[in-house]
Amino acid sequence: MLQQTTVAAVIPYFERFLTRFPTVEALAAAEDETVMAEWAGLGYYARARNLLACARQVAALGGFPRTEHGLRALPGIGVYTAAAVAAIAFGVPVVPIDGNVERVASRLFAITEPLPGAKAAISAATAQLGADLAARARPSDFAQALFDLGATLCSPTSPACALCPLREDCQGHRAGIAAGLPRKAPRQRRPQRFGAHFWLVDAAGQVLLRRRPPRGLLGGMTELPGTTWRATPWLLEEALGLAPMPASWRLAGRATHGFTHFELAIDVYVGQVAAIEAEGFLRPADALAGEALPSVMRKCVDVARSDTALPAGGGLIPASR
Repeated sequence: MLQQTTVAAVIPYFERFLTRFPTVEALAAAEDETVMAEWAGLGYYARARNLLACARQVAALGGFPRTEHGLRALPGIGVYTAAAVAAIAFGVPVVPIDGNVERVASRLFAITEPLPGAKAAISAATAQLGADLAARARPSDFAQALFDLGATLCSPTSPACALCPLREDCQGHRAGIAAGLPRKAPRQRRPQRFGAHFWLVDAAGQVLLRRRPPRGLLGGMTELPGTTWRATPWLLEEALGLAPMPASWRLAGRATHGFTHFELAIDVYVGQVAAIEAEGFLRPADALAGEALPSVMRKCVDVARSDTALPAGGGLIPASR
């Protein structure tokens, strides 16, 4: 959960998650939809899918592999996580490289190449540091000491070099460039994408939902029916041609959301029919809190609900396919 998400945001999710799934075996036995619902709102949903797949594989193996190589073979376990678990849980003399360790290493060895190009040099330097020091210390303590050093003294701005235990060996400090490391390449502007989604309610107050495909962005999550997300805005007739069924559709507003690699703008249409006859499933419109709706879809729901206070019939768009 702490990959790509802050501690403050994670804590309530973490506590609820462990209450719901107190053991690896309990998580492994859970339904996909149940796990995704508990993760809803955290973002980066591939993490939840990988976590569940990993739990099932660990349960099948009868426990966690105790080597970095074995851990790397588990679903969703990359270089950093494998090294962190190996060092902290099993005492393997390896140094996991998170953002804090990356910063410490770039300053300690005065690596001036901008990120992300510098990652290979940082990895090599950190491997040497691990070989020199981690084997002589307790790997768990050494790894976490580097984490804490980067989080406290060797901070992103105004590093407290006078207090740092590695000051005498720090090449960046000796050269007077520590505060400017690691250097970063200019960030490119994220591309813009557009979509349209539909809030369709029946006479009983139920809303139409559907499940996204199990793989890909927001895989397995719940959403309002809608179009694909593309580089150009959806024209009115284009969007309504992909509505789940004919209705008197009204444009309620626009929801915006930022993903890692693109910005998304979604036009939200609202409509009401006597009975819903479309692909998907129905849930009470006032009881969606337990659904696995990602943040972007919750924003769409908020836009749709804000429109329901408008006078009935105001600004209606004729039924269309």
